[in-house]
Amino acid sequence: MDVDAVRAGRLKHLAGASLEDEDLAQSQLQGINLAGANLAGADLRRSSLNGARLDGANLTGCQLAGADLRGYLLGCNLMQADLTESDLRGANLRGANLMQITLVRATLAGAFLSGANLTGANLQGADLRGADLRGSNLNSAKLQGANLSNANLQGAVLSEANLEEVDLSYANLAGANLSRANLLCANVDGANFNGTNLTDTCLTGTPLAKV
Repeated sequence: MDVDAVRAGRLKHLAGASLEDEDLAQSQLQGINLAGANLAGADLRRSSLNGARLDGANLTGCQLAGADLRGYLLGCNLMQADLTESDLRGANLRGANLMQITLVRATLAGAFLSGANLTGANLQGADLRGADLRGSNLNSAKLQGANLSNANLQGAVLSEANLEEVDLSYANLAGANLSRANLLCANVDGANFNGTNLTDTCLTGTPLAKV
């Protein structure tokens, strides 16, 4: 594999390729096809993957801080990957494995995350405005200070999640499970809590009259 050609974006069709542990930092990979590729442990920090196809790709443990990932990541594996301050606006992450992922201050506005597994994920300060998180698993996730305004969390699992000072204004939490979650001082203005499980949930500082 000509890694220099990959970095420069000269190779566009790499579906199923093996790029495990490769140094691809700051690469120009716009529109590349990496569906089903093995990129476990690769360094893709500050790389541009706008419009790339990463459906079913293995990105376990990847370094993707500051990367542009506004592409197709349907069913990909990003377990324990670092996506700090990455750009995932409108990205398709339906059914993806995002267990223990780091998405601190990442931008996921309008992203599609329905059915994704975000167990133990770190989403502190992330922008999830208008994101589709229906049926996603956010058990024990860290979401302190995140913006989830207008997000769709219908049927999502947020048990034991930390939602301290989160913006949930006008979010849809119908049928969601927030048992033992921490909503200390969260903004829940206009949020839909119809059928939500709030067993043993910390609601201190939350305007319960609006729930």
